[in-house]
Amino acid sequence: MENPFETTGLRHAKDDPRGLIERIDAQLAERIEEAVEMAALHLLVELRKRHNRPAPETDSRADREEFQALTAELLAYLGQAFEAGLSSECRPNLARARVAGADARSRELRGQIFLARQLPDYWQRLETHRAAHAEKRLAAPPPPTGLVKRLLNP
Repeated sequence: MENPFETTGLRHAKDDPRGLIERIDAQLAERIEEAVEMAALHLLVELRKRHNRPAPETDSRADREEFQALTAELLAYLGQAFEAGLSSECRPNLARARVAGADARSRELRGQIFLARQLPDYWQRLETHRAAHAEKRLAAPPPPTGLVKRLLNP
């Protein structure tokens, strides 16, 4: 008979040297990245529909780059939106959490992990900020293409 009290969440694998805090942070990072990537993908598809462009293709390098740019933009937007709502006492702690990242994306992700651990309504706020970002992006005019794009970006 199986043990009914055995837990399945955050089990410590014998070969995993990380402690509980590191494993929790890794799980949060995974969930946040997944949420941001899903939101960016949905936004990419909606932007394509809105601007009468073809759907993104998985084997297109340009589509992947556009997706990655949207993901980075959303992470930065979330960081700014959350920071604007923080108390002045909490902002230095957020800055310290961000410093642990090696590049811009990982700094923003480290900030989101910190916020997820600090704010009891983090996921609700994330959804509110994500929706505001999507609304703002969908209301913007389409980016220039073709000759106009080349003239504006020599």
